[in-house]
Amino acid sequence: MAIESSLFLLLIIVIIILTLISVLLIWNNYAINKKINVVLEKGNIKDFKDILIHQSEKNKELESELKRAFDKIDELKKISQITIQKVGIVRFNPFNDLGGKQSFVIAMLDDKNNGFVLSSIFVKEGSRVYAKAIKNLKSKYTLSGEEQNALEKATKKDTKQDE
Repeated sequence: MAIESSLFLLLIIVIIILTLISVLLIWNNYAINKKINVVLEKGNIKDFKDILIHQSEKNKELESELKRAFDKIDELKKISQITIQKVGIVRFNPFNDLGGKQSFVIAMLDDKNNGFVLSSIFVKEGSRVYAKAIKNLKSKYTLSGEEQNALEKATKKDTKQDE
């Protein structure tokens, strides 16, 4: 009888331990399911295959958008090389001390130092405007000192322009 009661007591202890383990497993399962539901958007996604397909589609869209952005950047780089990027301005008086500095030269160059200089000479009878093409900081026409100075100002960084 003592053996039967010890066996019965051991059986009760095993049942209690198994019940505690079952409760612990149920609680753990509940916590894991709660986390999985967050990942699966509360049932909107039925399995991980849907998640992988959805992420793959998103990646393809992002890669396509990124490729378009890089293509646009390359296009803008090409355009920017031929746009006016450098400007130099020189004001001067062509007749020594007669009048103010009404005449001026503007040099406008692209990234490769191609562009033009625009000279405006103000005289009593009117104004004269001259334009000269520039290629690699040179012109096939003779450049005046003021035009050369405007080109230098255009190509130097942090150069203060004449007022």
